[in-house]
Amino acid sequence: MEEKFFTIAAFEYAADVQIVKGKLESEGIAVFLRDENTLNSDPMISNAIGGVKLQVYAKDKGRALEIYNEIRAYAVDNLGNPIRCPNCKAQKSEAYYERKTIFHKLFPFFEKRKYKCLNCGIITKPD
Repeated sequence: MEEKFFTIAAFEYAADVQIVKGKLESEGIAVFLRDENTLNSDPMISNAIGGVKLQVYAKDKGRALEIYNEIRAYAVDNLGNPIRCPNCKAQKSEAYYERKTIFHKLFPFFEKRKYKCLNCGIITKPD
């Protein structure tokens, strides 16, 4: 029987994924880290390959997402306050990069940060 995987999230650094991995495994969910060894050997290519992907079996997707949403870190401003969505007022946003141009694909650190609301999906620029 072939199992299918679901990617819960991608992390820029291999160390960042370890806390979430530990929490999911403590809840009895099998976790797989795609591209972890590649980034451990060369961390500078993280943006090029999309970071370390945290994957679970598709059958565990719902429970894994519940756990991840309980412990995940949402975007904060320079003062440490949660970013508030101007549309729905939720405080559940994450950093978002479009990487539309070839320049931003090659040099993603030059792109201005935007935020994506995880509640309504709107993409905004910081004030």
